[in-house]
Amino acid sequence: MTIAPALSLEGIARRFGPTRVLNGVDLSVAAGERHALIGPNGAGKSTLFDVVGGVLRPDAGTVRLEGVDVTGRSPHALARAGLGRSFQATRVFARLTVLENLRCALWCGALAARSGVAARQPFSTWALWWRRSRELDERARCLLGELELDEAAHTRAGTLEYGAQRRLDLGIALASGARVLLLDEPTAGMNRDEAAHTIRWLRGVTAGKTLLVIEHDMDAVFALADRVSVLVQGRIVATGAPAEIAANERVREAYLGASRGEPAS
Repeated sequence: MTIAPALSLEGIARRFGPTRVLNGVDLSVAAGERHALIGPNGAGKSTLFDVVGGVLRPDAGTVRLEGVDVTGRSPHALARAGLGRSFQATRVFARLTVLENLRCALWCGALAARSGVAARQPFSTWALWWRRSRELDERARCLLGELELDEAAHTRAGTLEYGAQRRLDLGIALASGARVLLLDEPTAGMNRDEAAHTIRWLRGVTAGKTLLVIEHDMDAVFALADRVSVLVQGRIVATGAPAEIAANERVREAYLGASRGEPAS
């Protein structure tokens, strides 16, 4: 029996007016794989994430999540189907505490998981469960530990320092029950030590999840990814293990900036 990829893209195309941004992107990410998407500025990486995440509809092509065609579904419908997204610009609920952010995400995930039951019960029942649920509290506090945010549980999210907000942003995606995660530059704005710590933390906290990650920091890419795909001018020009990509001459010239005969930085 053939197991469907966790995420597969076939012939994804997207233009803005006369400008073609995506030109037939094909990509397959296996269940449990950490897959990095790299490429020069303007290659179409963010547009591709917006298509996969339901922000934009493709002009052509198909997006499949765990074998199901989800092309053009809204972001909230994709979230219910198991796709989570962490943004480069964090999108936490700034006026809620860290704990309340996680409880909200867990509650929404529970609603999605029990949608058949929820449809037969009044919203007030679920609102009461959200306020009083010991299960939610226990799961939220467990996640606080995994996110290294125990001491910030009752801090308003908008006042957290940058790295903590990034962890909370990912925590919200994890709390929703997402099995496939789109991570947009998880180490952006961090120094080398902070980035290295974030990558080590990511490997642990996302164990068993499927990741598709946009990242410019090559050290982070090679430390995190099982496979790497290179997007140039709206097309995937190479896919392989990190060592293969680092040694690929076309990639070195198009993205890594090395001339022939020189080692890639």
